[in-house]
Amino acid sequence: MSRQEKLAALASTGVTKAELDNIDGGTARGTTAIADGDGVLINDAGTMRMTSVETMATYIGTKVGGGLEFISSSGAISNAASVAFTGFDASKYDHYTFFLQHVIPATDGEWLLAQSSTDNGSNYATTSGDYHSAGTTDTAGFTVAGFSGYGVGGDTNEFGVSGNFMLYAPHNSSTYTMGNCSNITYNSSDADGYITAMAWGGPSSVQTTGSARIAAEDVDALRFIFTSGNIESGEITMFGIVNS
Repeated sequence: MSRQEKLAALASTGVTKAELDNIDGGTARGTTAIADGDGVLINDAGTMRMTSVETMATYIGTKVGGGLEFISSSGAISNAASVAFTGFDASKYDHYTFFLQHVIPATDGEWLLAQSSTDNGSNYATTSGDYHSAGTTDTAGFTVAGFSGYGVGGDTNEFGVSGNFMLYAPHNSSTYTMGNCSNITYNSSDADGYITAMAWGGPSSVQTTGSARIAAEDVDALRFIFTSGNIESGEITMFGIVNS
């Protein structure tokens, strides 16, 4: 085949010289940002293929056992009755953590709960006694923020709750699902607000961090909800702990 015929054949493929130069082994490096939807060229057992950066990220995540992987975010919350997360995947994650940023109740002084679902969020366990916290205290959800005498502040200059909530092995249908929180709440105990850290303080402490869903079931969705009223504002993000 002549040079002209080779060039014509190359042109017919739609491949440009600049594109060929990118895979020619040179040392030049660009700074184009990587974003969802971009592709990566890989050698798949001798066949060159294009795959997505999302697929690559998932693969790398499965090789980093115990690492945190971002799943989803509520975005800026605006007067929502609840905030739900359904990105549970037992094939990828063992546990989950949810980060809360200034989650403020529309009704001052309410507790923040997390309620579980076994049908991808179509229904949630909402009855007092479905969960226990502080020993055998009946609750209507995992306790995320609030305890006896102290609710989450939502008045002027009270900035809700910030911190994280952990959910352990929710896919294990032979055991109860456990959760615990570590957060700081600007409470509504007085006109100026009151800082409360949800941290373990011993057997007699009213500041409990642990809760359990009193049923052995496969949890595949979770929603955050105040004991009364809407979630006025804030943001919640969900991360998975990659299978180890």
